[in-house]
Amino acid sequence: MAVNTELKDGVLVITLANPPVNALGHAMRAEIMQALDRIDQDLSITAAVITGAGRVFCGGADIKEFGKPSIEPFLPNVLLRLERTRVPVVAALNGVAMGGGLEMALACRYRVASARASMALPEVKLGLIPGAGGTQRLPRLVGVKHAAEMITTGKRVTAREALAMELVELVTDDNVVEHAINFARNLAEKESRRPLSEIGKPGDWDEAWLDAFAAKTQAKARGQLSPMKALESVRVSGELPFAQGLAREREIFLECMASDQREGLIHAFFAERAAQKVPALDGVEPRSVEMIGILGAGTMGAGIAIVCAASGYNVKLFDTNAEALQAGVVRIAKTFDANVKKGRMSPEDAAKAKDRLSPISEMEMLSDADLVIEAVIEKMDIKKSVFQALEKITKKGAVLASNTSYLDINEIASATSRPGDIIGMHFFSPANIMKLLEVIKTDKASPDALATAMAVGKRLGKVSILAGVCDGFIGNRIFKKYRQQAEYLVEDGALPQDVDRVMRDFGFAMGPFQVSDLAGLDIAWHNRRREDATRDPCERYVSISDRLYDLNRLGQKTGAGWYRYEDGARTGLADPIVEDIIVKASRESGATRRVIADGEIRDRILFAMINEGAKVLDEGIAQRALDIDAVFINGYGFPAYRGGPMFYAGQIGLKGVLDGIRNFEQSDPFAWRPSALLEKLVDEDVQSFG
Repeated sequence: MAVNTELKDGVLVITLANPPVNALGHAMRAEIMQALDRIDQDLSITAAVITGAGRVFCGGADIKEFGKPSIEPFLPNVLLRLERTRVPVVAALNGVAMGGGLEMALACRYRVASARASMALPEVKLGLIPGAGGTQRLPRLVGVKHAAEMITTGKRVTAREALAMELVELVTDDNVVEHAINFARNLAEKESRRPLSEIGKPGDWDEAWLDAFAAKTQAKARGQLSPMKALESVRVSGELPFAQGLAREREIFLECMASDQREGLIHAFFAERAAQKVPALDGVEPRSVEMIGILGAGTMGAGIAIVCAASGYNVKLFDTNAEALQAGVVRIAKTFDANVKKGRMSPEDAAKAKDRLSPISEMEMLSDADLVIEAVIEKMDIKKSVFQALEKITKKGAVLASNTSYLDINEIASATSRPGDIIGMHFFSPANIMKLLEVIKTDKASPDALATAMAVGKRLGKVSILAGVCDGFIGNRIFKKYRQQAEYLVEDGALPQDVDRVMRDFGFAMGPFQVSDLAGLDIAWHNRRREDATRDPCERYVSISDRLYDLNRLGQKTGAGWYRYEDGARTGLADPIVEDIIVKASRESGATRRVIADGEIRDRILFAMINEGAKVLDEGIAQRALDIDAVFINGYGFPAYRGGPMFYAGQIGLKGVLDGIRNFEQSDPFAWRPSALLEKLVDEDVQSFG
């Protein structure tokens, strides 16, 4: 049974029981209808309560039904029936109420919440809008302003926030079902509240506010369809009667359902979850981790320490430089304090996290660490010496991880006597904010060491992706082609602002040159110098970045890079000096500058990423195409509604991508050598990377 019922002194308690999240699958919808039939037939029932089994009220739609034809009874009809039930119905929100789960609570006459409950209508994150009355009922209950913000962002609200906006009537710290039963019993004789469907325009209706909010939403959406469609449906709640509004909501929902963006966001949703399930590690038990040691108290080390301590691990932080160690500890404390001020942490949780952090003065004090993460300077000889010291200091079974962004971890591991314990854990900066973690599998890494890193990543709230060893692993290897093509385009005739605009229009928050200025041109300069000795002489090299570096134009931190930043501004201005440097460099390299259309800018950058992604797949550096998509959505700002570079390739067609690559290959055979895997798939008439 997906729904359990129990009659308690005239109150029918309806319990949703479809673990793990009490999803509203077909069986549950049908059994809810049966429970409502019972209410109408049994006149001894004077009120009803709906709650969820376990710690979740209802997680919304059943993801097993995604992409399949709907089967009656449809959720909108179930909720209309619920709203018109003969007796008052109270939703007892015992835990999370998401999507259709919150829509069901809105169809109830009242709502009582546990203090640990939270609520959201997150459909916009899947390229959809609420499709069972959420955009019509919520504005009528809490007002159009609160509703518009929740529905267009998918924002989750706590029980206390819900109480403040009158989304719930009561919040309780103890047995929410008993409180709901008592609440319902008291209503049975005097209940007179109208269903939300009988309320007209939301009380705080404000056209001027809605117009301003629409402009803000469109700017944040960066081309994503669903936030604006969600707002369109919210506006309907003040423009049409409920029944017509419900019909219009359904039309908009189906428009979104048919869009490519919905397909991309659904793919991104499943890719993120699937990427963290590594078939080769099924059944492998991770090692126990309670104490984590971190080497290096700079920006990266401090960020790793913050997220580890906040996630409940005991952390020891070491740096060979005592001043750097102290500065790192101060930075960590300030971050926790800032999180409290911003409401991201409670004062109690911040205090506990600080207590878990111990700065240490000697590396030997890491002897009890279960996992050590090295975050020192990117130089192979230093990395080797660190791991040679760690293998002597740490206990047997401790996992030793390098946070290197590029270096060969096999070489690091081979310099030790315990290569099975050595892996990569490549965090992205700032490590306490960015979701992505690449777990790097060395040739001799033991399965349980890898399983340990994946388990730790999950506890840290990271999207953890298993990658093989190569220069840059999955993300930085492919992103190098992105940056490279951007610079080729500039030497060929585009300007930085042209390239950045095209990529923003595609959906990136920032273009490649804006990102370069934000990160600092010195980082890429040092990496190019690392590659000088091994760079193939056939590879095209653009010197423009080097010329900017020589002028100390390092980006935002020096007030000038690819752009000029006036008076500490974060937004750059196009600079004639840069254009002069570009034109001169183009002339000296022999490039013939020309007008480059937006479509060519977009395709050259994206096709270069896709081609390199196919090579990464073919070499086994990434296990699946979805791993690459998850890396770029979570670590590089690739628009989630495009599904990631490999999914996007399937949407536009692999043959079209290969034809484009072969066209570009005519002018630069070295850069545009097609992937053997891509050629094979096109020859076999395969439409996507799968």
